[in-house]
Amino acid sequence: MNSQANYVLTLSCGDRKGIVAAVANSIASQNCNICESAQFGDPLEKRFFMRVSFTAPEGMTKEQFIEGFSPVATAYDLDWKIHDLTVKPRVLILVSKTGHCLNDLLYRNSTGQLNMDLVGVASNHTAWQARVEHEQIPFHHFPITKETKPQQEAQILELIDKENVDLVILARYMQVLSDDLCRKLEGRVINIHHSFLPSFIGANPYHRAHKRGVKMVGATAHYVTADLDEGPIIEQDVSRVEHYNTPEELVAQGRDTESQVLARAIKYHLEHRILLNGERTVIFK
Repeated sequence: MNSQANYVLTLSCGDRKGIVAAVANSIASQNCNICESAQFGDPLEKRFFMRVSFTAPEGMTKEQFIEGFSPVATAYDLDWKIHDLTVKPRVLILVSKTGHCLNDLLYRNSTGQLNMDLVGVASNHTAWQARVEHEQIPFHHFPITKETKPQQEAQILELIDKENVDLVILARYMQVLSDDLCRKLEGRVINIHHSFLPSFIGANPYHRAHKRGVKMVGATAHYVTADLDEGPIIEQDVSRVEHYNTPEELVAQGRDTESQVLARAIKYHLEHRILLNGERTVIFK
């Protein structure tokens, strides 16, 4: 993300000539300066995607820019959003007993590597309460049983509403969100899956991968939908496996990959670099 920019414009529309010129001219006509620009035309879907970061003149409000840009948006039938980079997205992390991703995010948050306001960590266990509170971040314990799942999810949703949360991160939160909660939070929840999707979906992926003699293990960060582990994929990575590696070594190796993949996916989201293209994503890195 360009450190000078204070706004990001993201848009998509049916592909046609003149979109880039019209967008750039509109931005320039409002005395704004483009810092970074990227675009992609999908030849199969005939769809165009664009991300522009820019500086606006002192005193210009988001509403003023929207008013000035609206004629172009209407003319090209744009599906568009304008993001104020001076306002940090408010983030809630959900975690269970496994804490490697949480630890990594807490460190990145404390060192300013992620442009977010971490408003809290919630868990169905207390294993990481002391660690979270050490960072002076609110910790919320929401225990859950099969019978109390609706009530527990209501607590989570109440916290999200109370704290005006923009993004929920499932940092190895080992509870499946209900279809209802997934729909209410659509596009606002990122999960890290401990395998290279769509392979080895479900429990114990590393042990099953070891049994199959795989030569690479991976991790996948994706948006959460009601279809388990089938939401739009944001980021993936793999690491090499040798014949002498034990299942436990694969787990340790995988945890490092998971942490890195999740952090990159979150960074892309926070910097408004991800645009949805059906079930796929367009990511301007």
